[in-house]
Amino acid sequence: MLKLDFHPAGRHFLQIPGPSPVPDRILRAMSLPTIDHRGPEFGALGLQVLSGIQKIFKTTQPVVIYPASGTGAWEAALTNTLSPGDTVLMYETGHFATLWKKMAEALGLKPEFIGLPGIEGWRRGVQADAIEARLRADTSHTIKAVCVVHNETSTGVTSNIAAVRKAIDAAKHPALLLVDTISGLAAADYRHDEWGVDVTVSGSQKGLMLPPGISFNAVSKKAIEASKTAKLPRAFWGWTEIIEMNKTGYWPYTPNTNLLYGLNEALDMILEEGLDNVFARHDRLSAACRLAVNTWGLEVQCADPTVYSPILTGVMTPEGFDADAIRKTIYERFNMSLGTGLGKMKGRMFRIGHLGEANDLSLMATLAGCEMGLKIAGVKLAGSGVVAAMEYLAEQKIPPLKIAA
Repeated sequence: MLKLDFHPAGRHFLQIPGPSPVPDRILRAMSLPTIDHRGPEFGALGLQVLSGIQKIFKTTQPVVIYPASGTGAWEAALTNTLSPGDTVLMYETGHFATLWKKMAEALGLKPEFIGLPGIEGWRRGVQADAIEARLRADTSHTIKAVCVVHNETSTGVTSNIAAVRKAIDAAKHPALLLVDTISGLAAADYRHDEWGVDVTVSGSQKGLMLPPGISFNAVSKKAIEASKTAKLPRAFWGWTEIIEMNKTGYWPYTPNTNLLYGLNEALDMILEEGLDNVFARHDRLSAACRLAVNTWGLEVQCADPTVYSPILTGVMTPEGFDADAIRKTIYERFNMSLGTGLGKMKGRMFRIGHLGEANDLSLMATLAGCEMGLKIAGVKLAGSGVVAAMEYLAEQKIPPLKIAA
């Protein structure tokens, strides 16, 4: 058996934009004994989890839970609503939008990929007016769905989903709206019902603070109606049987019981803090992180301040410096993992995650590791981002800790 002997002192700093660090409270919940997934205790757990996750998606409609990664939930969203040869309008915002498009092609769909050209398209959010213009031109309603990524994990851009819905409505087009918020859910404001989303895709390993292994489809009534005539093959991913069995808290297959224990605990943690407080915390940390990057004299990957992500910050490295080499230095010297640049941005940027259980001190430690690593790599910094972020965070007024009586 391969023996791994890498055990440096202290905790590893996992500062990638997901999987995010799993809190001890959730790890303890997951360590409970596995129970009979057909017994009464599990049914009660299932009903509680299904009710709680609706609050996170801000929906009164069903949320389908799969024992799978977010990639599985991508496939479920497409196969439950579409038929072979259907045209889908997909917007290129980064690596994960590109991967979803490749999946659509593999499933026999006809994705039409639009967006700004080159690197520029990976530095900005979805342009709702471009979607509206394309849908207005589609007078025969050939396009059956619009697919967009809410928080593009590869770039640090959070697109305006409400504007996309307004664009579809303005074009008077019947296309379904499918949204990936795998890295956005429970960290950035998201409103499935209010924003008129038909299928929302998400996963467990980001803002929900769990290990990978659970994914979700939040579905609208319109999406459920579409599923009744959709012809793409599906069995495991099919909504109908799952939604029916979920009414009593069960699933038609063996669910990942211990991850559901963890999900139940994560929901308690998020709702105890309050969703608005969770979002405000992520906004505060992301603002401090961007301030540090700017103080270093480096460029934030997202070029549009109106769509800065509260989940992660992409850091562009100067010409002549390989971002992956800098990441390697930081990993080896400080036992900290940062996100790599993906696709078009490979070697040109690294990504700092500040999501999930992140707080002021975890961010400050992360920025200190980055600043030291950049200096070791020979990057000339304009100033101390650590000091700038520290001063910013010290000035913020936040609610005091609740101390139990």
